[in-house]
Amino acid sequence: MMFQFKVLLAKFACISLMLSMSLHSQEAEKTMQLNLDEKTVTQQLQALRKEVIALNRDLFVLEEDLLFPSSTQIVVYLSMNVGTYFNLDSVELKLDDKTVTHYLYTEKQIQALYKGGVQKLHIDNLGQGEHELTAFFIGKGPENREYKRATSLTFSKTAEPASVELSIVDSSVKQQPLFKAVEL
Repeated sequence: MMFQFKVLLAKFACISLMLSMSLHSQEAEKTMQLNLDEKTVTQQLQALRKEVIALNRDLFVLEEDLLFPSSTQIVVYLSMNVGTYFNLDSVELKLDDKTVTHYLYTEKQIQALYKGGVQKLHIDNLGQGEHELTAFFIGKGPENREYKRATSLTFSKTAEPASVELSIVDSSVKQQPLFKAVEL
């Protein structure tokens, strides 16, 4: 009788194990289906994000074309090749004696400029004729002294778009930074 009880108990254990495995496999199947649904939704969201980014870029280009038509457009860029004689803190830009931009730099932005980056500092509409651009560079000069220097450029705006590059370069001969404004 004890033997039959043990056999019956063993059969019961096998049946409960098979039921447990069956329930577990059904739960695993449901979990897999939910994961597939989540992946599909995630993939759809990522595709939608990409479309929104592309649309935003296109809208930005259209807005820039409408606000700054090429016949009146001027763009001012900033580039640097410094580090030894000058550490940039900020730039103030005046166009025809009117302050149009004052930009304060973070350490990451300065490092990007040191590595060859070029910043679009200002974009504006200008009428045709003579104009004066003045840029003030503020930072730390040699021996960590406060340093403020300016450079100016007088240029003639035509019907074509105008571009100006402001550049800061180290002069090892003078052991000073040089500030230049060049019409491109």
